[in-house]
Amino acid sequence: MTLSEKEILTINKFSQNDQVLHLEIGEYVKKMFTPTQGKSLETQIDEIANDFSQEFLSANNANTNIDIDLIIRNFGDSKIPTQPTDFESYFQSLNENIIAHSIHTSSPQFIGHMTSALPSFVRPLAKLMTAMNQNAVKIETAKTLSFCEREALAMMHRQIYNLSDNFYIQHIQNNQSTLGILVSGGTTANITALWCARNKSLGAKNEFLGIEKEGLSAALNFYGYKGAVIIGSELMHFSFDKAADLMGISTQNLIRVAVDSNNQVNLQALRQVVADCHEKNLHIIAIVGIAGTTDSGSVDPLEDIAEIAQENNVHFHVDAAWGGPVIFSQKHRHKLAGIEKADSVTIDGHKQLYLPMGIGMVFFHDPYLASSIEKHASYTMRKGSFDLGKRALEGSRPGMALFLHAGLKLIGLKGYEFLIDEGIRKTQYMAARISAMPEFELLAEPDTNLLIYRYIPEQFRAVIVKQQFTEADNQIINNFNEYLQKMQRQIGRTFISRTTKTTISFNKEIPVIAMRAVIANPLTTEEDIDAVLNDQIQIASEISNSYFLK
Repeated sequence: MTLSEKEILTINKFSQNDQVLHLEIGEYVKKMFTPTQGKSLETQIDEIANDFSQEFLSANNANTNIDIDLIIRNFGDSKIPTQPTDFESYFQSLNENIIAHSIHTSSPQFIGHMTSALPSFVRPLAKLMTAMNQNAVKIETAKTLSFCEREALAMMHRQIYNLSDNFYIQHIQNNQSTLGILVSGGTTANITALWCARNKSLGAKNEFLGIEKEGLSAALNFYGYKGAVIIGSELMHFSFDKAADLMGISTQNLIRVAVDSNNQVNLQALRQVVADCHEKNLHIIAIVGIAGTTDSGSVDPLEDIAEIAQENNVHFHVDAAWGGPVIFSQKHRHKLAGIEKADSVTIDGHKQLYLPMGIGMVFFHDPYLASSIEKHASYTMRKGSFDLGKRALEGSRPGMALFLHAGLKLIGLKGYEFLIDEGIRKTQYMAARISAMPEFELLAEPDTNLLIYRYIPEQFRAVIVKQQFTEADNQIINNFNEYLQKMQRQIGRTFISRTTKTTISFNKEIPVIAMRAVIANPLTTEEDIDAVLNDQIQIASEISNSYFLK
């Protein structure tokens, strides 16, 4: 049962009597928390929300063309309402000011970011998860969910490492073991992996109590190092900058190694960097391999990096936030060969596991590695307990494991295999279309289901084909592509993101502004891909006489 607008108005008239007002509002607020029979507040909101969500999900355009300044003007109030707002007017405002102009990430022609449509079971499951309101930090607030989470993580661990039945029988529900940690996203997963690597490699020994208790400076001094570094390709995700900063080694000691023409780390350069670090007496916390760069989806040669790491007794971490689910594909799994040799692996659920935001995962080959970051408190996360928070960076967190568990069960191995195979197949289709169209230049053959390309204005097409363009030509083409991408986003019919790729020309590194396509949405068809490209051609023709080409 809810108060009508008339009753709300009545409450507001009690402002001359604070005590009555307090009691009346109290009764109204308590009704928000009380389960009721019949058409409750929750039922009414459900009906409104379902209408809004169906309308939102059925939209074809990627975006609306509303001006950002107008959006900003709609959100300039810093005062909390004194009286409760009636829900009908609030949800109407929500629809007009937020939902109506939100990005349609589920649109089949929104193919520019690592966010797409969600399976239909997610929405009712989200309501259930919210109603249960489990706190996954400790077993006292997430009794069954804690074991459900461990089971779901074990399923993913087995897909990566494929260890024996006995291994999983021993570790899946062993409170001393940690096969994986569920976190809020890939950034936290990468930070957690390197945190574990740092603490394990600079742990307690003899009279030294370990980096956790004595700090980085004391640890390096005890072990005889002049500094500490993390090594990976120049295409490492910016989360590693955050990790280097947080761990106190500075971003200057995040060593980025050059990549080759396929956007894979240069192995010869990597070996040289490792040798240089040894010569300078620098401690290598980890070597990072990438399974699906955020720019182009390329995969590093993981087998070779694993070998380098093993030879030098260094932690090998694979950032597979994007490309990790390729392990579900029998046809394409070979592209991730060597991932099973990683000491730790990051995978993001909200990317190619088709789960909502807030599900990152880090997995460990050694089930005892995470003990290097274990923390306890007298009121929670007790030693020897099943409390998940004792080996995690985050404390209180929602029961997002329900989504992971449901996805693995309801979609299954073959379902995920279909999704991965289709994404890569359609990306290869788009690459072929781009290669066949004179308006575009494919900048790299896709490894997975990301690709980068650029639009070539007509007057430059011949020199691009002959590779006879100048730096000035390249700058004009860059400016044109940046403007084209902004216009496509503003118009809102379709969407492609952009990035900057560094390439070697004129005997030096030059920037190339590239269009970046992400083909993950299972609803995206070849016709949608053609529509996106044709939209770019149409917009380009409309702006071709701009000052860029004068």
